[in-house]
Amino acid sequence: MSKRRRKTVDKWKSKEWYKIQTPSYFGNLDIGETIASDPDRIVGRRIETTLYDITNDFNQIHVKLLFQIMEVKNKIAYTEYKGHVFTRDYLRSLIRRGSSRIDGIFNVTTKDGYTLRLTAIVLTLSRAKTTQQHVIRKIMEDVIQKKAEELTFQQFVQQVVLGKVGSEIYNAAKKITALRKCEIMKSKVTRVPDVVMDVEPEPVSEAAA
Repeated sequence: MSKRRRKTVDKWKSKEWYKIQTPSYFGNLDIGETIASDPDRIVGRRIETTLYDITNDFNQIHVKLLFQIMEVKNKIAYTEYKGHVFTRDYLRSLIRRGSSRIDGIFNVTTKDGYTLRLTAIVLTLSRAKTTQQHVIRKIMEDVIQKKAEELTFQQFVQQVVLGKVGSEIYNAAKKITALRKCEIMKSKVTRVPDVVMDVEPEPVSEAAA
C-alpha cells in the first residue's frame, strides 16, 4: 500500500510580525519586532533595550531597560516597564582604589501603589569612615522613600532611570564627605496595584532632551 503524502506546512507563512512599543511615559517608541502565529503567544514576553535607544543620548547606553508585553492590538505589542540595570562594564569602570562604595537595597511604594526594589550606589572620592557610610546610607533611604511617596509610578520611574533620584542623593550626601557618583543602578517592579491610576507624565524621550 502506498503511503499518503503529507502536505508540508510552512510554519513561517502562518506567523506575523508585531511591532513592540514602549509605554506612553517612555514615548510610545518602537523598540523592535517579534513574530508569532497568535498574538496571545507574545503576551508576557520580556524585551530588553537601552535608555540610549529611547533618548539617543550615548551617555545613557549603559542603562538596560526591561519591558514586558502586556497587550497586543492591531499588530502592536504594548509594554510596561519592569525594571532597569546598569551594565557590568559600566559598574566596573566606577570602582576606584582608595575610595568607598556604599550600597543600599530599598523597597518602596509609589503614590499610586506600585512596589519596587531599588539598588543604589554611592562612590566617595576617598575612604569614608564607617559612621559616614551609615549616615549616607540613611540619606539614600530617606531620599528614595520620599520621592516614591510623592510621585506616581510613571513619574518615579522616569526620575530613577534619568538619574534625577541619584542627583538628589548626591546633593544631600555630599555634605557628609566628598562624593564622585550617586546612582540607582537597578530597579525591579515587585507588585502592581489592582487599580491603576490613569496619569500621563511627560515622556522620557522629551524629558531628557
